[in-house]
Amino acid sequence: MARNGKMISMTMGDGAAIGVYHVEPAGRRRGGLVLIQEIFGVTDHIRDECDRYAADGYEVLAPALFDREAPGLQASYSPEDVQAALRVARELHPFEQSVADVQTCIDLLKDKGPVFITGYCYGGSVTWAAASRCTGLAAASGYYGSMIPKMADETPRCPTILHFGKQDKSIPLKGVEAVRAKHPGVEVHVYDAGHGFNSDRRSDFNDECATLARARTLALFHSNGG
Repeated sequence: MARNGKMISMTMGDGAAIGVYHVEPAGRRRGGLVLIQEIFGVTDHIRDECDRYAADGYEVLAPALFDREAPGLQASYSPEDVQAALRVARELHPFEQSVADVQTCIDLLKDKGPVFITGYCYGGSVTWAAASRCTGLAAASGYYGSMIPKMADETPRCPTILHFGKQDKSIPLKGVEAVRAKHPGVEVHVYDAGHGFNSDRRSDFNDECATLARARTLALFHSNGG
């Protein structure tokens, strides 16, 4: 499949050079978008998502967050790869480094217009943390981040929406409802779907829910300068 973007090397705040999938916007530029990977790396699915948002007018950066620990990681959904990717995400790679890398990407984009963020799974958790800790974001849309309930005491600095699956066994609805109760200004959407419902590579893919969540994400961006 032909790609509209390419992997570039970017130097992060700690001096490390990591890969970043970069796509220029098609047509009129609506803004910048930092798109955050699942635990599996900057896979074909993540590049597809970047290309789709670029087609909607966004300049997209998707940093390969685990390049320091696992250069070029593109894990499959096999049980072995899942466990290996989880080890990188939970044991080898500092979560705070992911948030810092997001800030570097924001800083690269912010002089050109509004900057937005979205992310999936691990990236959904990073999205919530970045919305709460980073500067320069216009809006954030996080998908099924399992760490979000644990970070419920943090408050986003920008308009934020969240997407969860009702059948997601890895994120109890009790935690989702706690986030909703603590942050009445955050739109928390719960879909009749499982974890990973946005990815057409996964068994839990739900086209109807993915389409609705994406429409809500774009509406959020459009209403905040994008």
